[in-house]
Amino acid sequence: MHMRRTPRPAWSLLAVAALLVSACSTGSSTSATSVASASATPAGLARYYGQKLSWRSCGVPGFQCATMKAPLDYAAPADGDVRLAVSRRKATGAGKPLGSLLVNPGGPGGSAVGYVQSYAGIGYPAQVRARYDIVAVDPRGVARSEPVECLDGREMDAYTQMDTTPDSEREADQLVDAYQEFAEGCGSSSPGLLRHVSTVEAARDMDILRALLGDERLTYVGASYGTFLGATYAGLFPDRVGRLILDGAMDPSLSARRLSLDQTAGFETAFDAFAKDCVRQTDCPLGTKEGEVGTNLKAFFDRLDRSSIPTGDADGRKLGEALATTGVIAAMYDESTWPQLRESLTSAMRDRDGAGLLLLSDSYYERDADGRYSNLMSANAAVNCLDLPAAYTTPDQVRDALPSFEKASPVFGDVMAWASLSCAYWPVRPTGEPHRIEAKGAAPIVVVGTTRDPATPYRWAQSLSRQLSSARLLTYEGDGHTAYGRGSDCIDDTIDTYLLRGTPPAVGKRCE
Repeated sequence: MHMRRTPRPAWSLLAVAALLVSACSTGSSTSATSVASASATPAGLARYYGQKLSWRSCGVPGFQCATMKAPLDYAAPADGDVRLAVSRRKATGAGKPLGSLLVNPGGPGGSAVGYVQSYAGIGYPAQVRARYDIVAVDPRGVARSEPVECLDGREMDAYTQMDTTPDSEREADQLVDAYQEFAEGCGSSSPGLLRHVSTVEAARDMDILRALLGDERLTYVGASYGTFLGATYAGLFPDRVGRLILDGAMDPSLSARRLSLDQTAGFETAFDAFAKDCVRQTDCPLGTKEGEVGTNLKAFFDRLDRSSIPTGDADGRKLGEALATTGVIAAMYDESTWPQLRESLTSAMRDRDGAGLLLLSDSYYERDADGRYSNLMSANAAVNCLDLPAAYTTPDQVRDALPSFEKASPVFGDVMAWASLSCAYWPVRPTGEPHRIEAKGAAPIVVVGTTRDPATPYRWAQSLSRQLSSARLLTYEGDGHTAYGRGSDCIDDTIDTYLLRGTPPAVGKRCE
């Protein structure tokens, strides 16, 4: 995610960032293609579709909040509820209202309520906010919606500093122990909910919300993982699809292994673009020739693997390879962060001051200055590990895969390969598997892909647009993660036109 210099760039880091470190990249978790027609209420769910939302002040000027109920288990709706946080900003202008526009920033694990209150509800184009109520619901297990919690702040500090490029059997065992401890923490704190935080269940929750808002069809903007959530909704309820925008698309037909490998290559593509830019600047700390930038960065990571450097952190954290790598990865999401990355690398490499890279890493993990973490990483793992079988189940499998990951990215390949092991120790069996989503009969769905997107490679947008029977692919020739609101008038005008007039982009539309 990305865009103009509004509050939204902060969301660009969180929305998809967590896909990497937890590395159970998302897929689908149902074999169903449709569960209900537009006019029918699914069996056994009348009390959920018939509930009334009680709107109240949020304490955030201009916004209202409510709580909705959904069944914990859609297969057994009598077995209990899950309570979901909802927020909205009512349409602010004159003109015929167009209903509700539901938004999701991705993750999985990003707070949609936080996103709507800090960006979408105030930063989306004025003409869109004038005609739509901008609405968000935190998906089950996320932020304000009965959050999954795995580790406390001090435990998360240790987890995020764990050596993720083991060089020995002992270090590999320590990494496995860390993954197991994280998984056990999730299982002990949220045992019932952990089985019911799949993307399919979140998509079905969105349909309840659509009905409670009084909309016959869902109008929706989803970014990154939010595209998978939106596509899943379209597959379940094709005749309830209104104007859907899927920006920074994921490919639900791929396995976790393939997703991880593709994403590794995507970050290398983004890093190559950074390297080209870096050597043109006078303050590039990684060399003067494009070909040496990656080599020098990898050498720096190797030095940190042997000996960490000070950061001035109040909790005594030092900058080792793991946190430094995370900080660099965080900057790949938005090219406007590249100057900050150059400055942070200069301080770390020349002055042995790791504060800048630690700050980038903390923004990625949503760690505040008091040592508290949001539940982003916990929810991310909970959803990903439920949606798809683990990419790898043993360290030996990772070792066998290392050459392919290192070929895809000499800089990030080893980190990405070992991160792909984390779901192997999850306490709940996955309920999903890769599959195509066609959503036959749906209204036009706009799939947006950025050609040098690090986290959701452009090929995923191409693939999803071929799967969805009514898709129109909108291409952004550029850097960074996602396209809407990043400063391209072509992209913004095309998406706004669809949202406001229902006119989808022309076939093959490309923007710069």
